[in-house]
Amino acid sequence: MKVRKIFFDSEEKKVFIHENKKEEYIMVAIPELHWSIDFTYDEEDVQRKIYATLIGNIDEQEAEALSARIYQWTREM
Repeated sequence: MKVRKIFFDSEEKKVFIHENKKEEYIMVAIPELHWSIDFTYDEEDVQRKIYATLIGNIDEQEAEALSARIYQWTREM
């Protein structure tokens, strides 16, 4: 599991990223937002899916930036 840090709302928040190589999926969670998502390696439009689930918890601009960052982090794994 990897832990990344993000800053928004003038606070540092932790992003937990877990990769299950055996079952070929990734799970991402931000406990402070009560938010999590999982997706498979071959799933399409992952960044849009992340954005769509974040938009209920944070504003659009932050959701767009955070979804891009999460997508980048998960592709690096």
